[in-house]
Amino acid sequence: MTTVKSAAAAPGSDASGPGGPAGRRPPSRGWGGGSAADLVQRHGALVVLILVLAVAALTFDGFLSVGNLNHIAVGAAFPAIIALGMTFVIITGGIDLSVGTVFALAGVLAAWASQYGSLAALALPLVVCALIGLLNGVLIAVARLAPFIVTLATMLGAWGLMLAVSDEGTETYVVPDGLAITPLVQDRIFGIGYPVFLVIVLFAVGGVLLRRTGWGQNVYAVGGNEDAAALLGVPVVRTKVAAYTLSGLLAGLAGALNAVWLGSGVTIFGIGIELDAISAVVIGGTLLAGGYGFVSGSLVGVLLLESIQNIINAISGLSSAYQQVVSGSFLIVVVLAQNYLSRRKRRR
Repeated sequence: MTTVKSAAAAPGSDASGPGGPAGRRPPSRGWGGGSAADLVQRHGALVVLILVLAVAALTFDGFLSVGNLNHIAVGAAFPAIIALGMTFVIITGGIDLSVGTVFALAGVLAAWASQYGSLAALALPLVVCALIGLLNGVLIAVARLAPFIVTLATMLGAWGLMLAVSDEGTETYVVPDGLAITPLVQDRIFGIGYPVFLVIVLFAVGGVLLRRTGWGQNVYAVGGNEDAAALLGVPVVRTKVAAYTLSGLLAGLAGALNAVWLGSGVTIFGIGIELDAISAVVIGGTLLAGGYGFVSGSLVGVLLLESIQNIINAISGLSSAYQQVVSGSFLIVVVLAQNYLSRRKRRR
């Protein structure tokens, strides 16, 4: 275990050591337990989210009402589940472009299988999507193919499978009334939809998995320096395969729950959501280069993008297309800030 911990020491992990396998210097200790640059990278998105909510509350009546906050939170719930899986993948230094189509495929499969009951509606998409994630992981970790190419290929494959199930997209399957799982997705407690509480639980589990387990430390190590991690005994192949499998599984879960929420499996819903997930993860402070990140930042990134979408919808004369402009602008600013902060850390 001692060897694994030394290999896993990477910025952003609880086991940060003197440089870690990537040779990075540990952040100097200051207010909040880290350098100013580290604090900005960790909590910058949260500060921006608070500022956005404060300005919107002063500008729009009823913005902070329970109904509107529930609308934002539920709208962010399903993309957040995808972003959770994407966080693990990006920390390993990879990328998963297939999750958007996997999400849509899961919705179609869940709606089709719902005629056989709640268990089938969940089990079928979860198994299929986990297998797609497993295929991604095997091709990337074992065959050592580029993540961009592999996940692009499985994205196209998942799209073809979805079209086959939906008869070239002409068949829209409806989730029948009275399904046992429907109240668990559509009901509310204290005015807040159940999917919000599910997301809280999933992110809590994801945070513990990433920061408090040996596998989580291995994720940091692989992203920090894969070759050094392998030399120090970290199971690189198993770690990467598990990360991609988890990403596919969570995308499938999000798609299945979204189909139950909507009451049908819509073939075009979710196309492009992989870009939103990547944006949210990066905006939340996770480095695209790998080796650094945390799930709480990804959740904040999703909430920030969803809040911006809500504000744009509240402004008369602006279409939802502007949300993509704002998201892209945010992403450019964040990546530039990350590069600047990384250079400052290396100079120390």
